[in-house]
Amino acid sequence: MLTFTIRRLLIAIPTLLFISLVIFLLLDLAPGDPLANMPLTIPPDVRDKMRAALGLNEPVWLRYLLWVKQFFWVEPLNILDSWFGTDLAGDAQRVISWQTRSPVADIIAQRMPQTLWVVGLAYVIGVLIALPIGIISAYRQYSVFDQVGTFVSMVGYSVPPFFTGVLVIIIFAVNLGWLPSIYDTTLKVTDWDSFLTQIRQMILPVMVLALQTTAHISRFMRASMLDNLRQDYVRTARAKGLTERTVVMVHVLRNSMIPVITVIALGVPSIFGGAIITEQVFKVNGIGQLLITAIQANDLPMVQTLTFIFAVLIVLFNLIADILYGLLDPRIRYD
Repeated sequence: MLTFTIRRLLIAIPTLLFISLVIFLLLDLAPGDPLANMPLTIPPDVRDKMRAALGLNEPVWLRYLLWVKQFFWVEPLNILDSWFGTDLAGDAQRVISWQTRSPVADIIAQRMPQTLWVVGLAYVIGVLIALPIGIISAYRQYSVFDQVGTFVSMVGYSVPPFFTGVLVIIIFAVNLGWLPSIYDTTLKVTDWDSFLTQIRQMILPVMVLALQTTAHISRFMRASMLDNLRQDYVRTARAKGLTERTVVMVHVLRNSMIPVITVIALGVPSIFGGAIITEQVFKVNGIGQLLITAIQANDLPMVQTLTFIFAVLIVLFNLIADILYGLLDPRIRYD
């Protein structure tokens, strides 16, 4: 397993470099001018100097190599410097946001906790709810529980998050007045009352994201369980006198989790993508809103960095899924 992990990490390096090149070229060739929002009264010579200060006069290949060096070398060194108080990065130029003229990594680090609180909690809750729903629906196929679970899953899977978000705001915030409709990112948890306020404002965005996650994963869990419940080894286990709980929760569930692991692992990057819309609906000052703001301002360094981070998450969780395959199924060996 260790050899396989090292080999996959080595393969991931050229893969990520190629992805970074594609992302950089696509965004660089996309229409839009980072100086479009500037006043029209700016003289042309000043505008040219501003363009040169942003590095837009340099060739594309040179700007790409500089961005790769900054992202893979300078920024990690700055992270180490912030952790251990060293000076490894020195005065090396970092990836700078065109919109705020601040380091992109620092801005992302400021926004990340808000996204992790909402998106991370929503995904964990969604998975914890989806797995038992899928197991029970498969074991009690065509029962009332299965019919209700199928209906709710189809609704949650079909309805987009922006519609669900507006709907829960109208019901729980406007009509009932139970929960706030806007997420207060300036709130600091210092006592019990502020903790309860934080929980209340997280309920609606977490509910919207968890509903989509639950609907998606529960369908895969149900289908995988149904496929394994019909296998010969299940009849053999029952014939040996094993209890029904042992047959279902040990033998069937373990084999059924193998394809579901892929869905769960690859769902982590996708849930960040879904959070872009949800954060806009509930005004969560997180990564999603940061990406939308950067796109509107033609802030290419910010958009390139955030998009590449999503690509890194996909490659990373693909590797995690492959490793979990070997842990769940002893027959799978990579070495």
